[in-house]
Amino acid sequence: MEIGDKMGKVISLVNQKGGVGKTTTSINLSASLAVLGKKVLLIDLDPQGNTTTGVGINKGDIERSVYDVLIGECKITEAMIKTKYKNLYVLPATINLAGLDIELVEKSKQENGFQKGEQLKINIADIKESFDYIIVDCPPSLGVITTNALTASNSVIIPVQCEFFALEGITQLLKTVMLAQKNLNPTLDIEGVLLTMLDSRTNLGFEVVDDIRKFFKEKVYNTIIPRLVRLTEAPSHGEPIIAYDPKSRGSEAYMNLAKEVIERNGSK
Repeated sequence: MEIGDKMGKVISLVNQKGGVGKTTTSINLSASLAVLGKKVLLIDLDPQGNTTTGVGINKGDIERSVYDVLIGECKITEAMIKTKYKNLYVLPATINLAGLDIELVEKSKQENGFQKGEQLKINIADIKESFDYIIVDCPPSLGVITTNALTASNSVIIPVQCEFFALEGITQLLKTVMLAQKNLNPTLDIEGVLLTMLDSRTNLGFEVVDDIRKFFKEKVYNTIIPRLVRLTEAPSHGEPIIAYDPKSRGSEAYMNLAKEVIERNGSK
């Protein structure tokens, strides 16, 4: 499906390695895009649900979640929650998402024609016209949940931690993206590669930056996310960095990233 002026762009944040800044970026990129006037839906596909709580949603208040949507218990509009931040909505996750892979496989065996890897795509189709961007935070694994994200997405952002061995993990991830392109979603694109957690006190981080830039060239965002205590504190307060500490370097970095994302999409 071609993206028209009114169709939201679906961007998944993927990396099978944990602790690379996927959730932090999902929360803060979404919030920054919203501040810049874009209507954003943030989809939490990680059973830990850190993205959900990171935008101020109390787990006890969640009646319907992305799990209910993907197993066909409710419509996506029934599970979406408007956050307290203007233009920002979230499709929350709870721990019951942890068993979803198995349930979708079982359902595909029992129900003729049930596509276990296409449930997110089918559901997003109903609301795509209502948003400028739909940002998907994927779990740190490459199972059926991530397959759903890759099938539903127009593109992926790959967060890469500025540390030794960063490129090794990426090779595996690129294979997965290429397989998804071949078998599930021929138009899937790499939106960009985001360098995260740069410790400016060491030379190693900058060496990794050079390696990644040589490897991915213009796909790498100019913005680099620094390693900052304030960035790790913010989600535990249920706030994106732009609300928690608007004048911090972290807030500035994610606003710059959001501007780059908009620019790459022709100011959409």
